[in-house]
Amino acid sequence: MEELVERAKAVLNNAYAPYSKFKVAAAVRTKSGRVYTGVNIENASYGLTICAERVAVFKAVSEGDRDIEVVAVYTDTEEPTPPCGACRQVIAEFNPDALIVMASRKKTVVVRLSELLPHAFTRKNLG
Repeated sequence: MEELVERAKAVLNNAYAPYSKFKVAAAVRTKSGRVYTGVNIENASYGLTICAERVAVFKAVSEGDRDIEVVAVYTDTEEPTPPCGACRQVIAEFNPDALIVMASRKKTVVVRLSELLPHAFTRKNLG
């Protein structure tokens, strides 16, 4: 998992966060072993901003790699930052029990997505 955090950390400066000044990077590893990175990308029309986690997941999916195993999130902060609700829901679409690694300058926390989003809305809910 340390390698995945390092991959996320390596792209942190690519984040485009001129409004919040809060840079976030993510790295997603799939069952194939491939790693996809992403950063948050803000927009003057705030609602069009996209989180690092979704960028990384969407990159994987767009390459046909949908079996998400681990999502690492890195922020240059004191405390780790968890994925937002929208990111949790997107990750749950591909693996409701994915491993989530939240890392900061001083600390790393590892949990299952099912702990962060215990009652995810999934395809099972659609019947």
